[in-house]
Amino acid sequence: MPDAAAEKSIEPAIDQADPKTLAAQEDPSMLFAGRGSLAARMEQGKAARKKAPRAELGICQIVDRDPIALLDASNVGRVPELIPIRYGRMVASPFAFYRGAAPLMAHDLSKLPHSNVTVQLGGDAHLANFGLFASPERRILFGPNDFDETLPGPFDWDVRRLAASFVIAARERGFAMRDQRAVVRRLCETFRQRLAGLSSMDTLDVWYCQFKAASMLAIADSEEERQKELAVIEKARQQSSRSVLTRATEMVNGKLRIKDSPPLVYHVPLESKHDQKQYQTLVRRFFADYRLTLPDDRRALFDRYELVDVAIRVVGIGSVGTRCYETLFMADGECPLFLQLKEARASVLEEYLAPSRYANHGQRVVNGQRLLQSASDIFLGWSKMHHTGNDFYVRQLRDMKGAFDFTTFDVEDLGEYAVSCAHALAHSMAKAGDPALLSGYVGKSDAFDEAVVQFALAYAEQNEADWTLLKAAVKAGRIQAIRD
Repeated sequence: MPDAAAEKSIEPAIDQADPKTLAAQEDPSMLFAGRGSLAARMEQGKAARKKAPRAELGICQIVDRDPIALLDASNVGRVPELIPIRYGRMVASPFAFYRGAAPLMAHDLSKLPHSNVTVQLGGDAHLANFGLFASPERRILFGPNDFDETLPGPFDWDVRRLAASFVIAARERGFAMRDQRAVVRRLCETFRQRLAGLSSMDTLDVWYCQFKAASMLAIADSEEERQKELAVIEKARQQSSRSVLTRATEMVNGKLRIKDSPPLVYHVPLESKHDQKQYQTLVRRFFADYRLTLPDDRRALFDRYELVDVAIRVVGIGSVGTRCYETLFMADGECPLFLQLKEARASVLEEYLAPSRYANHGQRVVNGQRLLQSASDIFLGWSKMHHTGNDFYVRQLRDMKGAFDFTTFDVEDLGEYAVSCAHALAHSMAKAGDPALLSGYVGKSDAFDEAVVQFALAYAEQNEADWTLLKAAVKAGRIQAIRD
């Protein structure tokens, strides 16, 4: 397996404008961008504006392309019978479409002006991909929680995708244009100011910094809003393997099994004892390889558990059609551990940026997550299904995970949530790279903010037009969609 320790860390760089060249560059400006005085690194960021003016980030002139063809191309390698479910979920609303259209936006961003400051991207930074999760010390944190598309690239790609998601969500709530602008301005202003603050912090302090659930409560402008957020936080605190065991398992012929709920949760059909034995051998080989990606202390913990059951699970919107499993392990006959195995395909960004340096895309996802999150799952690791060649990453299922229902937000709620997302995104980029370089580029004025606002408003219009085309393709029978 590739040695993660041998991989070089991804740090910000300023270089040529072409995103593929930019991400692939490995000259001293990339490897040592975090060195030098604070003032010098800030100046590097300011200098990057000359090659890529901030105002150009507001340009959203999408070249002629067939969005349906691009989405169809992203289905290659997915489970065919699940693709209609993917489209059924995407056609539900403009925001649902946006969640599944990361390949489409990656194509669009690659054709538009962008900054020449490279960081480790989350790759799919929309507001529904931020949420609550637990640190190993069982603190409830808030931040990005989806890293399937993570890859080094221009930092503004994540900012602009996140900003557009807020406009799309605001449009669905019927908020006025001025309110849409205000929410995105609040997002960008907070992001910019937080980068400035992180720039002046000790490097280790930036790494150790965590945006806790309590910090979200402090942002709330009213007691009513604090109570709403507290309810979500408390619900997340109750999420555990124990709670999943209670509602998602059953006894079958005297054995504990994951409960089937087709077409979203079901077991692999195995007709003979030979098939069962072969399947068990493949699964156990998978976990033997996964075990080697864990640190020694986590291996000792993992070794206390015994595999009990495996089931297929359909997840997400953009991920529908990729292979995903949930597995049940037990220790001492009564202590459950649920792990999720999620297929890791090539990032949607790789067609437009330099390809991943990791041989296993699961390793790409895991190392991207460790770089970008303030703390990560103790069982995070990766492996491969050797009989098919598919890469996977592994994490706990629903371990203190929590999400906010933005479909119920009023304008003020959405603005407060934008502040939380901005804090989290700024810290992710600062932790993975050099906040001074980024801060130097975004600057102190509102020039960066205004450009991102203009882009987000325009791309929300484009997204709705693309969604309308998908609906028409479904109606015409060009696309099969199943509502689940």
